Amino acid sequence: MTGLLLTESEVAARLRVSLACLRRWRLEGRGPRFVKVGSRVRYPSEELDGWIQALPAGGATTLNPNRNLRRAAAV
Repeated sequence: MTGLLLTESEVAARLRVSLACLRRWRLEGRGPRFVKVGSRVRYPSEELDGWIQALPAGGATTLNPNRNLRRAAAV
């Protein structure tokens, strides 16, 4: 871990969620990995980046590649 340590407020702002939401995620084990520096919570920037990359993404899928072909044929 050689990157920058981010504060709770910085992470909440970057994710555009409330501080309470970020804290709830941490208690539930759902949010990005964190470290304790004394009594303070910090988020390693590379952990946050990895967590964001691992989130499910929406948009076009390749589950059924023939779906677009049928739609194009109907037009």
